[in-house]
Amino acid sequence: MIGGGPAGSTVSALLSEFGWTVTLLEQARHPRFHIGESLLPRNLPILERLGVLDAVACMAVVKHGADLSLPSGAATRIFDFGEANPKRPTAFQVKRDAFDTLLLKNSAAKGTRVLQGTRATAVDLDSGDGVSVTSVSESGEQTVWHAKFLVDASGRDTLLAGQLGLKVRDPRHNSAAVFAHFDNVERQAGKYAGNTSVVWFEHGWFWQIPLPDGRDSIGVVCRPDYLRSRRVPLDRFLLDSTALCPLVARRLRQARMATEATAAGNYSYKATAMFGDRFLLVGDAYAFLDPIYSTGVYLAMESAARGAETVNACLRQPAQGQQHLQAHARVMERGLRRLSWFIYRFNEPAMQALFLAPINPFNIRRSVISLLAGDAFRPLSGGLGVPAFKLAYYAVRPALRLANATKSMLAATRIGTAARGLTRAR
Repeated sequence: MIGGGPAGSTVSALLSEFGWTVTLLEQARHPRFHIGESLLPRNLPILERLGVLDAVACMAVVKHGADLSLPSGAATRIFDFGEANPKRPTAFQVKRDAFDTLLLKNSAAKGTRVLQGTRATAVDLDSGDGVSVTSVSESGEQTVWHAKFLVDASGRDTLLAGQLGLKVRDPRHNSAAVFAHFDNVERQAGKYAGNTSVVWFEHGWFWQIPLPDGRDSIGVVCRPDYLRSRRVPLDRFLLDSTALCPLVARRLRQARMATEATAAGNYSYKATAMFGDRFLLVGDAYAFLDPIYSTGVYLAMESAARGAETVNACLRQPAQGQQHLQAHARVMERGLRRLSWFIYRFNEPAMQALFLAPINPFNIRRSVISLLAGDAFRPLSGGLGVPAFKLAYYAVRPALRLANATKSMLAATRIGTAARGLTRAR
């Protein structure tokens, strides 16, 4: 097992419960800072299965949903998880250092041999009747590990996908991000104080994630060309970007940056294969989508929980191993496709108009909230509301594109007229 984040801790804990001998190699030492602090309602059954739900609840901010806003804040729409599933109407916001440490300790308690400060450097998939992984310790000691099966949960390091040349940047959603933690950020009032806030602006969108102890995660996801335009230190760039979005600027009036800003480029990617004869990629080691809908930790843990069942079946029924892996990949790909459809179109005017629309024909809101709460993997998840939403999108999109083109032409005409008048005046 490579990687001790949420995916690696989940799959290793469950495989240990199934009775397998599991060794987990984690290059960092926990606790360590990590971004991606928002969980979804569908995380909760996995946490319950791992036996850590109560412990997570004690370290978290309760999250009732998410809100989407235009830059001014004049148009805001709250998506309450309770609309989609009254029985599981909340999720959590967590500090990843504490959350990831809890999951890793839980895996060790279930029998996983956890080796922190141990970096996997290479994989040999043709090592006799199994695989071998070479690792290097903090002291420089090199070790070769042999196993029947390898689960790569190396996250955005994508060790195996990189070694095999499988990793491909997503050309449809090539984004960059800059983020930091802040103190004293203004939050939503009352019940929705723990909500994730997403705010569109000219160059992309902002997130605000309320964390325990009064701290908030603030980040901007933008086009790479906007990040490349930076001519100031990263902290200043993030603050200057917030000033371009009135709603975010208002919420940060009394705030103080509590950590240094961090940048992440090449944000979205996917491997061309999820599995092989003796390996499986889970979580970000396989694919990373834009974090618009806070799907990162959920997708990691969902793929890990399903992956543990799959690996267990492969080891117990070697002759059917490929069938088990193919079935797992089909389910995971189905969910990723459903979420990707919304992600690829998030910054388009038609999508903004539909998300902010006050009308709710065919109970579209409930279906979309259900999908964005993590219900993306069942064959009919989202019901008829999701196809209805897509039909509305394709109906609205041409008109809004024409309206925006007309606005651009009128603006260009006004600029040209002003320029001609200035020339005559001279």
